[in-house]
Amino acid sequence: MISFVAAVASLTFTGAGQADVPLVATDIAPVHGLVARVMQGVGTPDLVVQPGASPHGYSMRPSEARALSRADFVFWMGETLTPWLEGSVDNLATGAKVIELLHSDGVTVLPFREGARFAGHDDDHGEDGHEESEHQEDGHDGDAHDDHGHEGVDPHAWLAPENGKLWLDLAATELAQFDPDNAEAYRANAAAGRAEIDQAVVIIDAGLAPLREGGFVVFHDAYQYFETSFDLSALAAISLSDASSPSPARLAEVRGTVAELGVSCVFSEPQFNPGLVATVMDGTGAKTAVIDPMGTDIPLGPQFYPSLLLDLGQRMANCS
Repeated sequence: MISFVAAVASLTFTGAGQADVPLVATDIAPVHGLVARVMQGVGTPDLVVQPGASPHGYSMRPSEARALSRADFVFWMGETLTPWLEGSVDNLATGAKVIELLHSDGVTVLPFREGARFAGHDDDHGEDGHEESEHQEDGHDGDAHDDHGHEGVDPHAWLAPENGKLWLDLAATELAQFDPDNAEAYRANAAAGRAEIDQAVVIIDAGLAPLREGGFVVFHDAYQYFETSFDLSALAAISLSDASSPSPARLAEVRGTVAELGVSCVFSEPQFNPGLVATVMDGTGAKTAVIDPMGTDIPLGPQFYPSLLLDLGQRMANCS
């Protein structure tokens, strides 16, 4: 497998001349990376939720509120991921065109999986996102992160490379309409970004082959878009979400799954208690590795999104 560093170094990027450009605010680092790729050589978007912070609850700094208030565009995943941000967008970004990526046309969305132990992939993914989105709006409280409120649309949709490619095109189209002087640069950057994602997918797919032979457990259920994209199947999740702590009963169920099914790897995340992972691995032969759906340690910028995919793929492959 090509190393992560070499793979990133092999990606090429398209630039453009400076000009007056729209002011853009984005919510999380993966969205920022996609928009930064489209704007490369033209301008730089602002980031509201800083790396390492939880998207579920965040106190904006004055500079981040100012970025919203002056924005011509706001690209964000949506209130399902950052429910607290909806009011700020409504109140501050009054002059902006607000684009909720999770509900954009053509995006693939998946419903949350229920329970500690998963049955496998859900074949009814929903290609346009509307039916699932309506269900979320009717039945999902974005602040409900306990075992009784985890339903509706899974917002971690940036981990599907095809969604990333779709959002590159969406950002390029919107920015080109607003800023026709740089339309060619936006479209060229989006096309180059799609090619870089395709290249990353080939590298990741080859490296993950051994992981398909052995089951794995994730810390929280954030990776099913990545799993679906690369024909993987998590067997269980230690925690229901990254905003909740697992109950003793849930830990016992996951530990039983690890022992019963011969799980090869249990994935932890950098911001959560490693003792919980040790609990479910105790007495088993499973290995462990740290993965991060937000790419906290990856530098921001146009290279962020393919780097996130490559980093996640390599870390998972190394644990197989």
